[in-house]
Amino acid sequence: MQPRAFAILTALLLGVLGLGSVAVTDWTPEPVDRAAVGAVTPGTEGTTGPAGAAPAGTGQPAAAATATADPAVWTRSTLRNKLMAEMDATDPGVALADLDRITKQLPYTVRFCHPIAHELGHAAVKRFNADFQKVISFPHETCAAGYLHGAVEEMLNASTQPETDLVKLCAPKNSGPCIHGVGHGTMFVAKQDVGKARELCNRFTTDQNRIRCSEGLFMQLFGPDEEDEKAKANLPADKLAQDPLYPCKEQPALFQSACFFYAPTFYLSSHDYPNHPEVYAEALKWCLNGKASGGAVDCSRGVGSRTMKYNLDREDWAAQQCATAADGWQRKACAEGLVSYYTVNYTEAGAAGRLCAKFTDKEMQGYCRSAGGLSASLD
Repeated sequence: MQPRAFAILTALLLGVLGLGSVAVTDWTPEPVDRAAVGAVTPGTEGTTGPAGAAPAGTGQPAAAATATADPAVWTRSTLRNKLMAEMDATDPGVALADLDRITKQLPYTVRFCHPIAHELGHAAVKRFNADFQKVISFPHETCAAGYLHGAVEEMLNASTQPETDLVKLCAPKNSGPCIHGVGHGTMFVAKQDVGKARELCNRFTTDQNRIRCSEGLFMQLFGPDEEDEKAKANLPADKLAQDPLYPCKEQPALFQSACFFYAPTFYLSSHDYPNHPEVYAEALKWCLNGKASGGAVDCSRGVGSRTMKYNLDREDWAAQQCATAADGWQRKACAEGLVSYYTVNYTEAGAAGRLCAKFTDKEMQGYCRSAGGLSASLD
């Protein structure tokens, strides 16, 4: 046989075999191991591209999507879009239940679940024509009650008399999470003016509720949704240069604690914590700027709280960041923050004990047990 004829015949045979292999191969996508996906490297959730793409800079091929079209790694936008679509098609309860399931299954998503829940709350108020009781009739404790906070924000933002409505909105129960949500809402009403928002919080008649309101106020100040033009951070660079913990030192005594506690939120985000894990230890040193004004302890608690929030999938590593503090009082305060956020996120009995058992540093384990009200003799 001539070489040219042989080559043509060979090509034809290979083509036939190739077509045959396509016909008999099972092309059904393999399901993604969700447990394995949960081990995503902390911080990569903010660096992914389109749904299913690998984190930027990892050098890894794009991750396959699941059979239900869920991406292998969630980003804030992909998770937000999924849940908003679910709520549009069903109701807020379905979307919130799915959000709760995903955050429990994949702890790294907790980093951005609270603002997503806020958005669900905003959308629900519009959907139910500002019928607040209908809006909050759905279970809404997931993601530290973010849905409730967003709903309160939207109610106050749309109110023609927010000064009087804010003290009525949570009545008669006046639960802590609801009034915390009012605090978020004061910043929308006051257009990020802390002084005006503080005046609104002072309309509550008890110090306890004023403090609860201030917690939402300063959480909104230091951790706004930068995708919302109405919620941009109002922290002038020149003021921060003069006072790294601005504006906490100038607040009335009743409001200072919440301000110092949430200030690390802005520090961590402005120092790109997802890609610079060393910033957690640096934040503890930064908190020492509040030592003279008595805010260093609350600031250190805030660092612990945010460290746990952003690293729920590696609890012992979070404790190791607290352990870097030079002084015992600061390590203790940071540990209190770790426990505080963990028990807010995992509300079931025994959550604190489960957390403390994961700490390998004995000193941090002791601080954890003390913060959780646990016996020091627990194994």
